Amino acid sequence: MGRSCFDGVNVEVERLFIGAGCNRVVNNVSWGPSGLVAFGAQNAVGVFCPKSAQILTTLPGHKAVVNCTQWLPSSKDAYKVQHAVKHYLLSGSADGVIMLWEFHTIERKWRHVLQIPEIHKRSVTCFTGLMLFENIGIFASTSSDGSIAVWEIVLPIGINDECKISCLQSLSVGSKPVVALSLAKLPDDEENIVLATGGLDNKIHLYCGGHKGKFVHACELKAHMDWIRSLDFSLPICLDGGMKSILLVSSSQDKTIRIWKLSLRGSSSYSEVPYRKEDIGLTSFIEGPLFLAGNMSYQVSLESLLVGHEDWVYSVMWHPPLSATSNGVECYQPLSILSASMDKTMMIWKPEKITGIWVNIVTVGELSHSALGFYGGHWAPDGESILAHGYGGSFHLWKNVGLDCENWKPHKVPSGHFASVCDIAWSKSGEYVLSVSNDQTTRVFSPWRDELSLGTRAPWHEIARPQVHGHDINCVAIIKGAGNHKFVSGAEEKVARVFEAPLSFLKTLNHAVFQKSSFENPQDVQILGANMSALGLSQKPIYAHAVSEASNRVKEEVLDSLETIPDTMPVVLKEPPVEEQLAWHTLWPESHKLYGHGNELFSLCCDHEGKLVASSCKAQSVAVAEIWLWEVGSWKAVGRLQSHSLTVTKIEFSHDDSFLLAVSRDRQFSVFAIEKSGDEINHRLITKQEAHKRIIWACSWNPFCHQFATGSRDKTVKIWGIDNSTSSSSVKQITSLPNFKDSVTALSWLGRNRSSNTGILAVGMDNGLIELWNVSGGVNPLLPFNAVLALRFDPYLCHVSTVHRLAWSSDDTGDSKAMELASCGGDNCVRVFEVRVN
Repeated sequence: MGRSCFDGVNVEVERLFIGAGCNRVVNNVSWGPSGLVAFGAQNAVGVFCPKSAQILTTLPGHKAVVNCTQWLPSSKDAYKVQHAVKHYLLSGSADGVIMLWEFHTIERKWRHVLQIPEIHKRSVTCFTGLMLFENIGIFASTSSDGSIAVWEIVLPIGINDECKISCLQSLSVGSKPVVALSLAKLPDDEENIVLATGGLDNKIHLYCGGHKGKFVHACELKAHMDWIRSLDFSLPICLDGGMKSILLVSSSQDKTIRIWKLSLRGSSSYSEVPYRKEDIGLTSFIEGPLFLAGNMSYQVSLESLLVGHEDWVYSVMWHPPLSATSNGVECYQPLSILSASMDKTMMIWKPEKITGIWVNIVTVGELSHSALGFYGGHWAPDGESILAHGYGGSFHLWKNVGLDCENWKPHKVPSGHFASVCDIAWSKSGEYVLSVSNDQTTRVFSPWRDELSLGTRAPWHEIARPQVHGHDINCVAIIKGAGNHKFVSGAEEKVARVFEAPLSFLKTLNHAVFQKSSFENPQDVQILGANMSALGLSQKPIYAHAVSEASNRVKEEVLDSLETIPDTMPVVLKEPPVEEQLAWHTLWPESHKLYGHGNELFSLCCDHEGKLVASSCKAQSVAVAEIWLWEVGSWKAVGRLQSHSLTVTKIEFSHDDSFLLAVSRDRQFSVFAIEKSGDEINHRLITKQEAHKRIIWACSWNPFCHQFATGSRDKTVKIWGIDNSTSSSSVKQITSLPNFKDSVTALSWLGRNRSSNTGILAVGMDNGLIELWNVSGGVNPLLPFNAVLALRFDPYLCHVSTVHRLAWSSDDTGDSKAMELASCGGDNCVRVFEVRVN
């Protein structure tokens, strides 16, 4: 929460919601013993709580995409430090930077501890960690520069102690980088540690060292036929009543999983059961190399080969240790492995009790036609939930709800865009936020109220995905006025597309807002949902009377059709949806296409009466840079406004719809007078001025009068006013706000008091930061215009990349002291804040 005071008025801001997808890389997610999941969200580290399905925060600091995260202690080591109040998180990014974060489990607060000295010259790709003692750990990192770094971390014990990290060793692996790591203590040996590495040479390499590093290459394991993608050591296990062994599980792009056993040479399992070819069976092992660690000799053998996945197996992980005693001091290793693959499935493998043969006992997956597989799978610390992250930036969570047998059911998790979010818009009555992104989707986020949340703040969720497109989507405008929910979107194509809410969404929205939707007559809507075309461009309506016919149709007939992907079944959601429902069953039908522009769409807006839509496209000439006006309903082009010579970056109608403001890459703004007489739309250019020294990215009207603000790459915000005192209106600059620290990329003006012309101007910048300015006066000569900084958002609340759009849920606060502000940015995030003025 942020707080500030101006002129005796307190301004507070609180984050209500973060929507973000997961970076689409392996090793990006880590589920810690604190119960929180860390993941990379563009240049930030996102943290979410699986129990509430809410993203709690994003940690700013990295300057490049976050590739990997690792909790210290990990869930595997949690029993060693079960009383620790502070947990630590490592994050590595594409520019070779590693950062350490501290999480206070009681206060629930985060702190940036340090940035580790740069050893890696290129992208950090993987971490593995091991707690040696309660406050001393060792971890390894690997990079695409072909190096492995081994680090010692000393955690603070006293209040004033600081965390210390030192590099113990740097290993070079040559021209074929390592992409998988795992650390473990060797069985019956407290001094020696084994490091397993795997990568592009299709081999697993074992290194042995001590607590202070000094790792030397011990042996290599050859079996996989393609890149090694994941490695994980188990805790020591007693097999067949013999000496302790540790098991290493490996997965590869050859679609197989292998289990390797590392045991002391001369253990009972080898001395009593000599290897003979004639005894080969399904459970027999294949002896591998011997290696030395200190004074001990170890034998490696192939324990099992697991075949079941049909595509690359990106991750394997042993079940987290379970407590063997009531105090949790002693733990044992359950013989259970979780694997995740690009074949859209996760599998749980266990050995049969009688034969000992490893078999797949559970398979869960994403059956959506838009899914393209999983990059990783993770156990919950207690092993009762499993989490996957997929190619579409999505999370998928299953919980074991069975009592006597395993029964895994999908559960809600956070969701969001996995590419830059370009535009947002509030619904007519502020029930939901609509966002569009370069991930080629349009998404609806809304608070989900139910009987349990009455009187409390309802959690936000993604409740629909109206558009899944084949082009990056750049802009969106909600159609205002009476009637059904509609929006227009513009993508990297020359066509604007109009969408109308189907009956299934209207009923879902009623459940989400608890029977308080602004649209009173959903029974008038005959379209139940929409189908996606084979090319992913047009979404065809599904009519209510056709649903029964579709359900009776033979499946083979549907699959043979080249026109559409198999029919969706629109559903009315009575609880927040999971990813499979969102991706396929919440589409809106496309009602119209608007042809006219010569290049890709760039900006859209709708007037406040819901009568006109204005659009612009990318341009490098006057003819192409014209603004088109479209009549809502007939969707005819009713005007073409020429003024600029380069792309019009933002357009907005004044709040009485009498003017249209446009700003452009040519550093100028234009104001057009819009006159509506019957069915005719007349427009004329009032002024065109060069306003800034660089590109103008943003503009916003004062809700109470004909003042407006412009924001530019030159780091300035200027306030302008239209002078109507003469027959020909003119525009004059009123003031300029003090220079900002970075380019101004987003503006949104909120009205608070009409009589004093008081309002709040929200300013978003290229560095992701947001500021609120108190603005007032300027209409009456006796009350000059005044602008004062009201609040600078805490960086932990803000975006970590360019703020693309800011939008207040209402233009005028009325009597309310709390307002909602939505923002979107280049960090793939949609954020909603509550701003209170006391």
